[in-house]
Amino acid sequence: MSTYPVQTIAKQSRLASRRLASAPESQRNLALAKMAEALESIKTEVLEVNSQEITKARDEGQSEAMIKRLTVDDKTFQYMLSRLQKVAQLPDPLNRILAGHTNSAGLKVLKKSVPLGVIGIIYESRPNVTTDAAGVCIKSGNAVILRGGSEALLTNTLLADTMIEGAVAAGLPEHAIQIIRTPGHEAVGELLKMDEYIDVLIPRGGKGLIKRIAEGTRIPVIKHYDGICHQYIAADANPEQAVAIAVNSKCQSVQVCNALETLLVDKQCAEQLLPLLWTAFDSNRIELRGCDETQKLLPGIAPATEDDWHTEYLAPILSVKIVDGIQAAIAHINHYGSGHTDGIVTQSLAMARQFEEQVDSASVMINASTRLSGGGDYGLGAVVGISTDKLHVRGPVGPDELTTYKWVAYGEGHLRA
Repeated sequence: MSTYPVQTIAKQSRLASRRLASAPESQRNLALAKMAEALESIKTEVLEVNSQEITKARDEGQSEAMIKRLTVDDKTFQYMLSRLQKVAQLPDPLNRILAGHTNSAGLKVLKKSVPLGVIGIIYESRPNVTTDAAGVCIKSGNAVILRGGSEALLTNTLLADTMIEGAVAAGLPEHAIQIIRTPGHEAVGELLKMDEYIDVLIPRGGKGLIKRIAEGTRIPVIKHYDGICHQYIAADANPEQAVAIAVNSKCQSVQVCNALETLLVDKQCAEQLLPLLWTAFDSNRIELRGCDETQKLLPGIAPATEDDWHTEYLAPILSVKIVDGIQAAIAHINHYGSGHTDGIVTQSLAMARQFEEQVDSASVMINASTRLSGGGDYGLGAVVGISTDKLHVRGPVGPDELTTYKWVAYGEGHLRA
């Protein structure tokens, strides 16, 4: 297995990005198809290598949550392939005319979508990020440098090398996809210095990783901090629907960033709904932590502290608060939320619109589970993360979000007067 200095990798990516930017949509889609085909042919090898890394992780005492994120089983592998196939089916994000006009002198002015250039992806444990990131970057005409966690180095390298073969077979430059093969923090430190060659960094992992990356580089960073997601049950909510949405938001997968962490219940329906909610959450083994008013209605649950309202549990724990109307709910969300995903359950269109307009989050869900905020459900296919920033992207980061634009002016010998 060959290794290259990080600077060499960055330079190669910059050169590849120039060629990739002009690759036609048909060639990029062909590359994605060949990448999926190549991966399918080594499925058995991927599962075997990943199994070895799982065994090693268990021997080293890694948590079950880490093991779950690290695991590539048959279902996960098929999911990875399907994401590559779906991203290929998306409309071309490049060369779209975003705006245009012809001025009074006859100069034709266009605003056109183009790739960002070179994307660096730094991530922990999840091998599916390797395929998702490569797929999204190739679709959007960006060269990508992958740097996964050392716990999945063999799996990630095998996946990357195979996708490189597929992309090259479609005629794309060899260095359109690259992976850093050196474990340890030194390579990451070097990557953060490559502002001459890398246009954007996207860290995927815990808050500590994201903070370390953002504070250690001059390269723009698309950040995804906490997913402190809320669901507000309004006074007029349909009880059955409210319980189903709240339970799905929390219980469908507790360890993900769009899982529900704080439930807000309007005081006008709290007495009726809280016992139903408690029963449903208890059957799913969810620990509730409540405000003073919630504890009065649900005696025996743990008290919620100020820290609870600030916490992304990623665990079977849910904080619950009774609020006095929609304005109080919105104020709580905007104060404690992380700008990820927040929802309302209501039968009032006016109340839904008020919530939508006033809640400052990347995704606002109306009568829908917070778990539906993501690339797949939004029709983006694969994504490389969910941004809680506002510049330059917000929410799921798919092919469209990895583009910028350039201005093009067509003249006929036009001169400034």
